[in-house]
Amino acid sequence: MGTQGPPPPNNLRGYGYQWQVDERTAREKEIDDWLPITSSRNAKWWYSAFHNVTAMVGAGVLSLPYAMSELGWGPGVVVLVLSWIITLYTLWQMVEMHEMVPGKRFDRYHELGQHAFGEKLGLYIVVPQQLVVEVGVNIVYMVTGGKSLKKFHDTVCSTCKPIKQTYFIMIFASVHFVLSHLPNFNSISGVSLAAAVMSLSYSTIAWGASVDKGVQENVDYGYKARSTAGTVFNFFSALGDVAFAYAGHNVVLEIQATIPSTPEKPSKGPMWRGVIVAYIVVALCYFPVALIGYWMFGNSVSDNILITLENPAWLIAMANMFVVIHVIGSYQIYAMPVFDMIETVLVKKLHFRPSFLLRFISRNIYVAFTMFVGITFPFFGGLLGFFGGFAFAPTTYFLPCIMWLAIYKPKRYSLSWITNWICIILGVLLMVLSPIGGLRQIILQAKGYEFYS
Repeated sequence: MGTQGPPPPNNLRGYGYQWQVDERTAREKEIDDWLPITSSRNAKWWYSAFHNVTAMVGAGVLSLPYAMSELGWGPGVVVLVLSWIITLYTLWQMVEMHEMVPGKRFDRYHELGQHAFGEKLGLYIVVPQQLVVEVGVNIVYMVTGGKSLKKFHDTVCSTCKPIKQTYFIMIFASVHFVLSHLPNFNSISGVSLAAAVMSLSYSTIAWGASVDKGVQENVDYGYKARSTAGTVFNFFSALGDVAFAYAGHNVVLEIQATIPSTPEKPSKGPMWRGVIVAYIVVALCYFPVALIGYWMFGNSVSDNILITLENPAWLIAMANMFVVIHVIGSYQIYAMPVFDMIETVLVKKLHFRPSFLLRFISRNIYVAFTMFVGITFPFFGGLLGFFGGFAFAPTTYFLPCIMWLAIYKPKRYSLSWITNWICIILGVLLMVLSPIGGLRQIILQAKGYEFYS
């Protein structure tokens, strides 16, 4: 685990200030300086802002009007706003917990888990969920990138010979075979900034073009499903879509690990400033797209609002290209902690020597794996709902609260205790209900699906 600069000056030592001496061996130091999360600690607060925007505002924002159509006006607005508030609160908790032990930094989600639940149990609780989220997001983004490239191609050249989606996913993956060799978070900050700007751009295009089209004739705000069961399942699935839209928590500690920290200026100050900016941008992206998209098109909106907005063609082509650029950045942000885990195992457990070749081979295999799975199972919407509830809800909505209760032990029925329990109950409900709807959608879509079509 990383440590922070020199020991405090003598005048601080008399005040019971604990400082942990760096007990790492030379080899451990060398490994930590090589691993992607701990190698670079000179990030500025605005790095955390655009890393968080890139991680949070996924292509999930484009499915929010569709989620609204399955939730309805009242529940939809409540779920959106509640999710924004709860996830901001749990994000604050994680930023606070990053350095709660003086002189020690929890640079990775699972290290915090180990502190809260014990060495072994912490790993078993956090790592599987974090991997499902990060690998799941990378696979979904392979599909999204490929789909958006195909849409761009079909819009710009409507008379061209159609090209299979499989090939577009491969084209999208080719970018990552290059970018994945950037060593750490700070080295991808340029990619991440471009991605953050793009997310704001295509969100603005989505709601701006919707306003331009105006409220459609015969617009219907009722539920689409014919049966009560269908309506309920769709409602559950939409909860998963919303959970997926607020899923940046899996990389928060890893982003904070890149910010420098001293006893006088802990990293939580600049990190929190970045988070606030990021959350304002998230609100500017999510609420207009979800509410205006649903208001204009009602329940006829498709699960990607850019598909509903067919013209002007140049604008939709541009928006799709923006999505591609954004998803390139997001893929890298979510892949970095996975690379860190893979490289930690290779170097610390299997005792490989840290080298460029090791990194080159392991990262290319990972990118190839996500590409292969993305090509094989591209039913995008259902996968979102399924993974959304299954893994995003715990890591985003209630795992930070459980850790907070386990570590800080607030007094029973105090405000902190009640708030955390409310978040935990809502999060567990989300985790149980949304995969049910998502799985049903996967089954319905998979019926008519041909592999490698």
